[in-house]
Amino acid sequence: MLPVTLLILVVALALLWGLTKKKRGQSLMIHKQPPSPAGLPIIGNLHQLGDRPHQSLARMAERHGPVMLIRLGFEPALVLSSAEAAKEALKTRDAEYSSRPASFCAGKLTYDYLDMAFTPYSEYWREMRKICVVELFNLKRVQSFQPVRTEVTDAFIESVAVSAGKGEALDVGEMSFELTASIIFKTAFGRSFKGSLMDRKGLQKLFHEAAAVLGSFAAVDCFPYVVGWMVDNLSGLHSRLDRVFERFDEFFENVIQEHLNSDKLKDDGHEDIVDVLLRIHREHVRSGAMNNVKGILTNIFVGGIDTGALTVVWALAELVKNPEVMKKVQDEIRHWTSGKDRVTEEDINNLKYFKMVIKETLRLHPVVPLLIQRKTTAKTQMLGYPIQEGVRVFINAWAIAKDPKIWDQPEKFIPERFNDSLVNYRGQHFELLPFGGGRRICPGINMAMATIELVLANMLHRFDWKLPDGMTPEELDMEEGAGITTFKKVPLKLVPVDNYYCRS
Repeated sequence: MLPVTLLILVVALALLWGLTKKKRGQSLMIHKQPPSPAGLPIIGNLHQLGDRPHQSLARMAERHGPVMLIRLGFEPALVLSSAEAAKEALKTRDAEYSSRPASFCAGKLTYDYLDMAFTPYSEYWREMRKICVVELFNLKRVQSFQPVRTEVTDAFIESVAVSAGKGEALDVGEMSFELTASIIFKTAFGRSFKGSLMDRKGLQKLFHEAAAVLGSFAAVDCFPYVVGWMVDNLSGLHSRLDRVFERFDEFFENVIQEHLNSDKLKDDGHEDIVDVLLRIHREHVRSGAMNNVKGILTNIFVGGIDTGALTVVWALAELVKNPEVMKKVQDEIRHWTSGKDRVTEEDINNLKYFKMVIKETLRLHPVVPLLIQRKTTAKTQMLGYPIQEGVRVFINAWAIAKDPKIWDQPEKFIPERFNDSLVNYRGQHFELLPFGGGRRICPGINMAMATIELVLANMLHRFDWKLPDGMTPEELDMEEGAGITTFKKVPLKLVPVDNYYCRS
């Protein structure tokens, strides 16, 4: 009985709030609004998003256009689904589209809300993030971690060789996750992933739960706080978020204390990422709170481990599904590394077709299909439409990457489309935005690509990859799972065939 009573109360409060807001909202309306799909009272278009919002919004954009205004509860949101609209938001009017909405879920997982000194996206937070980006993700820093990537990748390849010798089918998602986690652990914490405070399966489960929570639309973000809080509480979102947060908090607290209590000197004075963050903290923060350090570590982990692993999975899935492409890219890799037992980061610069395969994978399977939400900082424009201040903005990178006006046969995996093309994924070509663009582009792009390229190149160099149990490429299920990231719903299982000794 209690849930029904609460539900009635929620509806009543929402209606009351909506009526009081209606007059103010009408005064903000301008006669020429972007097209809007019809929604329902109170919830707006929330019911139309489904568990894969990027796909649902792409279908809606086909009908209503690439600039579309929807309602998430009582909150307006602008959805951009064309390269032209993305360019206006990310470049032409970047400053007016550069803020972030104070999302409840994201705020909790990045520790912004824990201390009044660390207000979400405050001047302090922005300055702290700027310093960390300069320190952590510049090209020189990324290059300094090359020995770590090489060491972990070499060990990984040898472990796959053992499985190949036994003819075992491997879960590509699990092993890619373990590999990227191992690299992040070594670069961030200066120690091995194995023997950490969380086992591999526990950490992978935690990441999947974090992605699911971050991919949810919290009612508190769409309705008055009291109303939204009750809805989220009834739905179980609060308890799920608390569990994820507590696991991250415990993990990072132990890591930080381990570094603070260590009196060992780093080899050659080399700093891992936690060392860098703690040094910045000492130099720029007067209080003793570590919430900002934990928040940035959460960003690095959530944004760095799972996304790299997912790109490797999608690349191998597409290559297995397209054997002619697989042969062509393996022939190129093995030609340029003839006589070598592995691929180095220097070798990758020669692999033109391999880089085209990576681009095509990022086009078809952008890991974050709806770029992290933005928010307008002032009244602005979008392709002739007036847009109010404080409007949430979604850029549908997935829809743009499948726009038939830009891409020929957009649903097909055709790396050759990038032959002699200047289009890249670094945020200046708005038809391809896997890492976003403008001042909010993913700061870890160099770190991510260095890892993805080295791992995938060595997997293709050493092994052939076969589907298990007589399965054919046509039978491979390519459906996406639900969450903030596009993971492969059905795990990819492949049998590695070690061809190194046959070729040496």
